[in-house]
Amino acid sequence: MSEENGVKNPAPKKNVKKIVLAYSGGLDTSIIVPWLKEHYAGAEVVAVCTNVGQNEDLSGLEHKAKASGASSLHLVDAREQFVRDYLFPMLRSGALYEGKYLLGTSIARPLQAKIQVDIALQEGADAVSHGCTGKGNDQVRFELAYKALAPQLVVIAPWRLWSIRSREDAIDYAQAHGIDLGSISKMNIYSRDMNAWHLSHEGGDLEDPWNRPQEPLFHLTKSPKDAPDRETEVTVDFEQGIPVAIDGKRMGPFELLEAANRLGAANGIGRADVVENRRVGMKSRGVYETPGGTLLYTALRELEMLTLDADTLHYKQTAAAVYADLVYGGKWFTPLREALEAFMLKVSEHTTGTVRLALYKGNLIIAGRKSPFSLYQKDLASFGASVGYDHADATGFINLYGLPALVASLVHGKGKK
Repeated sequence: MSEENGVKNPAPKKNVKKIVLAYSGGLDTSIIVPWLKEHYAGAEVVAVCTNVGQNEDLSGLEHKAKASGASSLHLVDAREQFVRDYLFPMLRSGALYEGKYLLGTSIARPLQAKIQVDIALQEGADAVSHGCTGKGNDQVRFELAYKALAPQLVVIAPWRLWSIRSREDAIDYAQAHGIDLGSISKMNIYSRDMNAWHLSHEGGDLEDPWNRPQEPLFHLTKSPKDAPDRETEVTVDFEQGIPVAIDGKRMGPFELLEAANRLGAANGIGRADVVENRRVGMKSRGVYETPGGTLLYTALRELEMLTLDADTLHYKQTAAAVYADLVYGGKWFTPLREALEAFMLKVSEHTTGTVRLALYKGNLIIAGRKSPFSLYQKDLASFGASVGYDHADATGFINLYGLPALVASLVHGKGKK
């Protein structure tokens, strides 16, 4: 590959004439449009932006995309679909990557890639493109979705082709090509990703894991020290593992998540500082704000403690870790993830009930839980007399349950003096 205008000049693949680009209007995709036009001579670039609740003013996005060289912009409102078909099933599974990350960016990519592929097929495009860097996870997530849904499409990943190696380089390229970057500058260098579930922050001073995130970094959640000096009590109703109401008011999925986000954010809920293992082999540091998701995850776990028997609960927790790895690694459209979804649906058929939470300065306090399918029986759990339980039965149980330990002790001489 030759160097031209500071970027590598890739040879055209398969006579590409139309490229559908996953477009956000941010730094990376803003410079990709002219770059594609330069390096795939004569190709038409169609931009696709999927609204998954990024809470941005998208009214000027079409003008911006066309000003950069795109022929058109497809703006798809997928907020309800995102919450209903992606976020809430993931919530029901209990997926939590490496015990901390609520998978906010990870879970949006399969839907965004699917909509992009659907439009590429509709437009008769030859190729799809994305703005993911060669160091990140998102390139894996987008491209695994492409392979699963439309493997015939050529994939163009500029960050793996050009010589731009930093956000500073990208800003220089944009300025050289007269691209309006809005508030993006070399002084405002954080990389952020937002959707209905969370807001992530990476880069800048966060690249040193010793640096504490400073308060101006956070955009969604109130600092716990500035949160109300009183408890906020809230109830969440679930049906078969899916939240359906807050404080007794039934809502649609997106409306409910927005309500949970407002409650969590106002009370300093949902901040996570995570050093995680990326799929490409390196560790990275991200700071995440997931107020509503944290609230809903906590409530659902408490309800499951009431409605699931021990074997099922423990196995679900094991399966949830596998589910989280699949989502994080971009394997949404795979047989294993789909099979796990069927398991989660079955195992949650009795996860119906209400959980009461008290929110206070970053804390989620469990204030109560109830379910018509509760396996908690007060008379059995009580230290008093119980119908159907004879204390004397425990002697035989312990003898049999401890038999392997007894045999090992005798064989190995531990029980001899």
